Amino acid sequence: MSTEKKALSSEPYKGVRDFYPEDMAVQNHIYSVWRSVAEKAGYQEYSASLLEPAELYRSKGSEEIVNEQMFTFTDRGDREVALRPEMTPTLARMVAAQRKSLKFPLRWYSIPNLFRYERPQRGRKREHWQLNCDLLGIADVSAEVEIIKLASDVMKAFGAKGGDFVIKINNRAAMEASLLAEGISKENIRDMFRQWDKGGVPEDKRATGFAATNALLKALKENGVENAEFDASIVRGFDYYTGMVFEVFDTHEENRRSLFGGGRYDNLLDMFGVEPVPAVGFGMGDVTIRDFLETHGLPLK
Repeated sequence: MSTEKKALSSEPYKGVRDFYPEDMAVQNHIYSVWRSVAEKAGYQEYSASLLEPAELYRSKGSEEIVNEQMFTFTDRGDREVALRPEMTPTLARMVAAQRKSLKFPLRWYSIPNLFRYERPQRGRKREHWQLNCDLLGIADVSAEVEIIKLASDVMKAFGAKGGDFVIKINNRAAMEASLLAEGISKENIRDMFRQWDKGGVPEDKRATGFAATNALLKALKENGVENAEFDASIVRGFDYYTGMVFEVFDTHEENRRSLFGGGRYDNLLDMFGVEPVPAVGFGMGDVTIRDFLETHGLPLK
């Protein structure tokens, strides 16, 4: 009877990456551009543990992420713990913890690693790093203008030209108001948004967000962002969005896909029982950005 032990595989866990020195050089380039642009715009870096109570994501997150993609386990104290699938709830928890002592507006950024149990494919891994930029404490359209211009500035800092990407904008609040006027309940509207995020917005529901984006599109042009447009198909999958939502798309025919996005989320602090703070932000992942750089032949180091 053989007593030889089977050799361990040298492959990494499915959906994650090893970073050899040449790969780490690319990552550091991405991080460097992210930090440089964010800090030049006056954003301060913050961080937190990748472990969070699983309940943090169950209230206003994405149903798909919560039910199908979260890595969860029960710790030795019988608490359900999650590897964070996104950063915004962590940011909300941190702001809620010091709500009374913080001086607003806040301009914060972070580069967390995030985990989602999904099918690995081009542009998607089970672990990735992401630039999160958030502006808290400003309720008017100037906050949307600032955060979208910041997203555009990051793309241009990588060497992208205006024609290499397009910023598509919609307004969930305007869509919700129209649906409520039709007698549809808020719960059903949330379900509809989730379905539309996956399958597209029906033609008869597409005009409702247009008027709400006009002032924003005009202000963006006045601030040098020429490649933004209204798109009624953009709804975003997270329940916490309360107004403007946007996504940045690659225009190259070989990589014509959404790269990243964000939006306004004014009520996320509600679940902590503290006074809400108006907020807007975005998250830009390293995997899709590297694909973008490679597709357009832009510098990787």
